[in-house]
Amino acid sequence: MGAGHDHGPSAEDVAKAPDVRNRLAIAFSLIFSIVVAQGIGAWLSGSLALLTDMVHSLTDSMGLLVALVAAILMLRQPNDKRTWGYRRIEVIAALIQALLLFGVGIYALIEGVDRWQNPPEVDGQQVLIFGLIGLTLNVAAMLVLASRRGANFNMKAAFLEVTMDALTTLAVIASAIIMMTTGYQRADTLAAFVIAVLILPRAALLVRDTVKVLMEFTPEGLDLEKVREHILEQPHVLDVHDLHASTVATGLPTLSAHVVIEDRCFESGHAPEILATLQECVAEHFDVTIHHATFQLETQRHHAQEPDGAFHP
Repeated sequence: MGAGHDHGPSAEDVAKAPDVRNRLAIAFSLIFSIVVAQGIGAWLSGSLALLTDMVHSLTDSMGLLVALVAAILMLRQPNDKRTWGYRRIEVIAALIQALLLFGVGIYALIEGVDRWQNPPEVDGQQVLIFGLIGLTLNVAAMLVLASRRGANFNMKAAFLEVTMDALTTLAVIASAIIMMTTGYQRADTLAAFVIAVLILPRAALLVRDTVKVLMEFTPEGLDLEKVREHILEQPHVLDVHDLHASTVATGLPTLSAHVVIEDRCFESGHAPEILATLQECVAEHFDVTIHHATFQLETQRHHAQEPDGAFHP
């Protein structure tokens, strides 16, 4: 006897998915404006820091565009071929953005080594002007995204990218001031290194979080051993196996399990009550609320007949 919830999100689930399309569209326009401004500035000044920050902004704008497309697709209704709709695309989009950030960081390190050995002449005044333009647009994009940055992986990644872009632009501005006041040309290369150092660790964390979802690891904050113990404490429950939990997308944790109960529960008609208790258990008892839970209730005889090679965590 198996029951739980439909394997796809309902229309209500899709309706609850945060609609962040307008914010992402505005943020994309602002960050792409930075790309244009910093591209012109890097060409005029010869600044590696400004060029690296421009590439970073370009990566951000691409990430925001991907996030915008993902936000549009996520709101589509599920169907028989796509039972979860497009909810998981936000995880894939966040992973793509993180990988793009990695590429920018590695580029800055490699190009910076060459520039350190042969520092070119850089126009600090032009770097400062275009750096301030970039910072202004970055702050505007941050304000647009700030209130919904925790809505899902997609928005988290987008806000992270814009924030990192603002911090790296501060490094560009600092290098411009140093070059203007001291004439130390390697300040531009140092700023490029700072940008790489800021980008790489945060990109690694985002990769880690998204890979956990794609690999269907147990949702953060959910202790499966405690779930198992709690289920076993319920009256008439004899065993729990094939217990799995994963995350489809932000706000969509799922759980499934085979639960062996006393044979007489099926004869007395008590099994549906046990099923309802189990569903309430995972929906209310733990820090992670799970509304999409599927339980297969089994007799002792059925459990004994299962193949020895079955995976029973």
